[in-house]
Amino acid sequence: MPKKTEPVPHFASEAEERAYWEANDSSRHVDWSQARRVRFANLKPSTTAISLRLPSGLLERIKVEANKRDVPYQSLIKMWLAEKTG
Repeated sequence: MPKKTEPVPHFASEAEERAYWEANDSSRHVDWSQARRVRFANLKPSTTAISLRLPSGLLERIKVEANKRDVPYQSLIKMWLAEKTG
């Protein structure tokens, strides 16, 4: 049986809403027993920037290969890494 929920109050500003949610639990406003899992297929995965030192000659060869494929060299490196770690 779904539980009775309270309506979410109306807020005059984003700051007021932020303060409300910092002090109150959403369980009073949402019947989580009715929740279901969903998949967001079009979301891009999170990325992390790294620093990688490569010999200049190697980087130039990678850039040439990327140019042949008409892709950015960093994308080509990511593709190669994904293929090798599969």
